[in-house]
Amino acid sequence: MDAQTSWKKNTLIKEIKMFTRLSIVMVTLTGSLMLMATAVRAGHDAAIYLAAESALENTERNVRDKSGATLTPEDQKETESDVDITANIRKAAVKDESLSVNAQNVKIITSNRNVTLRGIVENADESIKLENIAKKTRGVIRIDNQLEIKAP
Repeated sequence: MDAQTSWKKNTLIKEIKMFTRLSIVMVTLTGSLMLMATAVRAGHDAAIYLAAESALENTERNVRDKSGATLTPEDQKETESDVDITANIRKAAVKDESLSVNAQNVKIITSNRNVTLRGIVENADESIKLENIAKKTRGVIRIDNQLEIKAP
């Protein structure tokens, strides 16, 4: 066997070995991805099943909000006074460390200096505290407190 034939044979063997290794890696990766996708899908299905019975399930609230019967943040007026009122109430709520994260993040909707408070708070005290913050804010004419107490 001459040197060129030997070189071709060795090269062919190396290529076959490399192809075999790459094939094994590809099969392993594909199998791993399939297992992960199955696990993720199973977790997703379980989460949906658990959420349907959860106190966190808020489909009814979302339907109500989309119906147009209640104010949403999209109803916020862009007048300077309305934006200032909303910003001042938000600043005061976030600054108040006694309020829960939920209370600090309620929806504050100001339209023609009328403020609507919407969202979930931990207890009645937080609802009253947020309403008082809004009452103390300069420029507010009226407050509609639609805050809901978090279910136990």
